[in-house]
Amino acid sequence: MTSLPVPDELALGAEARERLARIAASLPLLADLSRADLLLYSGDGTGPATVIAQARPHSVSAILTESLVGQTVTEVADQLLFRVLRRGRPVHETHEVTDHAIPCYQEVHPIRSSGRIIGALRIETNLLEHERLRRRSPVFQEALAHLQQMALHGHLCLEEHLSPFGEHDGIIIVDAAGMIRYVSGIATNLYRKVGRGEKLVDTPVASLATEAGLWAEALDTGRCLERETDEQGLIWVRKAIPIRAASRGRGWLRGRLATSTAGYWGVLLTIHDATEARRKERDLRIRTAMIQEIHHRVKNNLQTIAALLRLQARRSKSEEVRQILQITINRILSIAVVHEFLTQSEGLPINMKDIAQQVIHQLRRGIVDPERSIQLNLVSDDVYLPAQQATACALVINELIQNALEHGFADRDSGTIVVRLCAQQTNVLVEVRDDGIGLPAGFDIHQDGSLGLRIVQTLVQEELKGTLELQHDHGVRAIVLFPQPAPAPSVSPISGL
Repeated sequence: MTSLPVPDELALGAEARERLARIAASLPLLADLSRADLLLYSGDGTGPATVIAQARPHSVSAILTESLVGQTVTEVADQLLFRVLRRGRPVHETHEVTDHAIPCYQEVHPIRSSGRIIGALRIETNLLEHERLRRRSPVFQEALAHLQQMALHGHLCLEEHLSPFGEHDGIIIVDAAGMIRYVSGIATNLYRKVGRGEKLVDTPVASLATEAGLWAEALDTGRCLERETDEQGLIWVRKAIPIRAASRGRGWLRGRLATSTAGYWGVLLTIHDATEARRKERDLRIRTAMIQEIHHRVKNNLQTIAALLRLQARRSKSEEVRQILQITINRILSIAVVHEFLTQSEGLPINMKDIAQQVIHQLRRGIVDPERSIQLNLVSDDVYLPAQQATACALVINELIQNALEHGFADRDSGTIVVRLCAQQTNVLVEVRDDGIGLPAGFDIHQDGSLGLRIVQTLVQEELKGTLELQHDHGVRAIVLFPQPAPAPSVSPISGL
C-alpha cells in the first residue's frame, strides 16, 4: 500500500487509510483524463488538513508547478475546503490561483469511509480547459464524471501500470453493449492513417478487432490494460479503462447509457501513435551499442599497447628505460580504465570513485615494490563525470600518485598515500596526500616540477578548467579543484507519450 503522510491525530483505521491510498494511486490517471491538477487532502474539518498526494496532468500544462505534499492547510487559508469537510457536500466555483494569476475552475469533493469524512479531493482546471470540456460530447463528460466518482470511492483499479496520457492521444468510448459512442478528432485522424475513414460512432466495436479485444478483456477483468501493436507499419499504444456506473451524481449522469449486469457503464479506450518514438528508441539503442563497442575496442587496443611496452621493458637492460616505460604503461592503463567503464555506462556520466579505485589497484600491482610497506588508500564520495573529464581526472590521479611514489618515498620503505575525492556544492576536489619527505626548499612547480607534474598542470588547466596547488604538510598535499559539470539530460527510453 502507498505510504501517505496522514497525520496521526486523524486516527484513521486500516479501511480509511486503504481508501486514501487507492485514491492516491489513481490520481495520475485521473489528472491526465481530466486535464487538471489534483490534490488529495486528509482531514475531517476539526483541525488542519494535510495534502497527502498530488498529481499534475501530462496532457496539458500544470497549474501547480511545485509539490504541495506534506503541507498543512487551515480554515483561514482555505475556507472552501473546510466547508466541504464539514458539510460533506461537493462544491464547484471559479477562482484565481494567487501565485500564478491563472483563472481556474475548481471542484472539491468529500471522501468518506464508513460514513465518516476522512478527506477531500480538489480538482483544479484551467478555465480555458474547463470551457473546452463543457463543449465536448456529453458522452465524454459522462465518462469522465463516472471516472471521478470511481476514483473518489477507490474503485479506479490500476493493477497494471499505465504510461502517461498525452495531448496527442486519441480517445474512444465504447458502452457496455459494445457500441462505439464517442470518437475524438485525434482518434479519427489516426484511423484514417490505416485506411479507416468511415464513421465509427454508433457502430459495433467488433469492427475494430484490437479495440474489441481490449474492450472485452477490460470488462471481463475490471482492470486497466495497456497493449502495443503494429498497425500496417505503425506502432500504436492502446489503453483500456473499464468504467463503473456511478450510483449518484449530476442529473445528466443518470440513465444516459445502459449499464451491464456487472455494473459497468463502458470502457474508455485511448490510442497513441508511438511510431516515431520507437524509431528514436531503436536508433538510440543502436548508437549506444556502437559507442560501447568502440570504447571496448579502444580499451583492448590500449591494453595491447601496454602489454607490448611491458614486454619491451622486461627486455631492456637500462633501469631508467624500464622506469620510463612503466610510467608510460600506467598512463595508458589509466585511460583504458575509463574506456572500460564507458563500455558499461550507456553514455551516462561515470563514477570517479570506481575509476580511482581501479587506477590505485593498477598502480599497487604494477609500480609499488611488494617488499616496501607503502599503503595506497582511497576516501571518496560518489563523483560523476562525463567521459572527457573522467579521462583527465584519471590521468591526474595516476600522475600525482606516481609522483608521490617516485619523489616522496624515494629513500623510504614505508608510508601512506591517500587519495580523496569530494563533490562540493559547485566544485570537485581531488586531493592526493602523502607522508613522504615533502617538497624541497624553494620548490617552484614551473621550474622544478617533473614531467608528471607538468602533465597534471596542463590537464587541470586545459581539460578540467581548474587549479592545482601543492602544500607542504608533513609530506605533500596536491589539491586539484575544478568546476562540477552541469547535470546532462539523462538518456532514457523515449515514451513519446
